[in-house]
Amino acid sequence: MTTSFLRYGALAATAALLAACSSTPTVAPKGGSTAMPSKYYLNDGPMKGITQEMVDAIPEPVPKREPLSKWAKRPYEVLGKTFTPMTELAPFKQRGRGSWYGTRYHGKKGSIGEPYDMMQLTAAHPTLPLPSYARVTNLENGKSVVVRLNDRGPFLHDRIIDLSYAAAMRLGYAGKGSADLEVELLLP
Repeated sequence: MTTSFLRYGALAATAALLAACSSTPTVAPKGGSTAMPSKYYLNDGPMKGITQEMVDAIPEPVPKREPLSKWAKRPYEVLGKTFTPMTELAPFKQRGRGSWYGTRYHGKKGSIGEPYDMMQLTAAHPTLPLPSYARVTNLENGKSVVVRLNDRGPFLHDRIIDLSYAAAMRLGYAGKGSADLEVELLLP
């Protein structure tokens, strides 16, 4: 029974960690709660009072050479799927669905030990070198932004990238949770 309990605990902890990189609007949780229901996955919504003008004033990061995290170069497994990160900067371009993450993870450490700041232009990617820089373009409206990649994810819903709330707002999809994006690694 102890082994089953430990396995269940480990599975629950892994599921909670993986949810970090999967912000997507969803149906509010059921139950007898008197709290205001959230339309965001695991109540991971935006900060209150943030305006487009505030987000547009955030300077884009300038790509520069940084030592790659030795921990972020190792192959890893999540939800039964193995990921093999790139171990050096090289040309890379990818298209697919992207999402964002917000207040639920604000201030918590990411994959390379840096605290997540939803008001910075950052992103999580399952295999690109960390840290590195990418230009992300919203294929639905043509807007683009440079982000600093400093976390791993997303791992759910076949997403290719999870942007910070500020980056998603800059690209015009924070209100709907996800968008068709193009990610291009920038070489300093």
